[in-house]
Amino acid sequence: MIRVVIAEDQALVLGALAALLDLEDDLDVVGRAPDGQRALELVLALQPDILVSDVEMPELSGIEVAARLQAQRSPTRVLIVTTFGRAGYLRRALDAGVRGYLLKDAPSAELAAAVRTVVAGGKAISPHLAEAVWDTPADPLSERERAILRLAEEGRSNRAIALALGLSVGTVRNYLSEAAQKLGAANRIEAGRIARSNGWL
Repeated sequence: MIRVVIAEDQALVLGALAALLDLEDDLDVVGRAPDGQRALELVLALQPDILVSDVEMPELSGIEVAARLQAQRSPTRVLIVTTFGRAGYLRRALDAGVRGYLLKDAPSAELAAAVRTVVAGGKAISPHLAEAVWDTPADPLSERERAILRLAEEGRSNRAIALALGLSVGTVRNYLSEAAQKLGAANRIEAGRIARSNGWL
């Protein structure tokens, strides 16, 4: 049996994915997580064969979970299933050690097949995304710049961002300025928009 943990913050989608995979004779859903932090904890505790994860979730994104598992040399493989069809997301996912990347509108049989392929050591990536990733510029942002831009996108002030991340206001201002410069943006709002449209947030 292939042991699966699913991470998805939308309860209906989480239930649907679990039900679909449980229909397969060789797949066993052993855990469900409503956010990235819980997903990381479940994977480390249960050591499943594969984590099927969304990208955007509370606490940690699916890509951040994959990166942490890679850093800890976890044997659990990661398959991303998401609505985000931008090549920038795929590039970041591959850099984090993700072995599969499917869109949520893929047929259910394709999802089960992708799980088997990834567990067997292969890669399962939506074909049009796999082609697009070669033409996508590399993500210029550091993890800190990305975290600060996400908080700025939420409308937080520099002071609020500084408090949330344990930084000085001046340091936050410097990070935002550097991010805007890297992205060719006039301000933090435009920087967030550019980064989001390229799949870098």
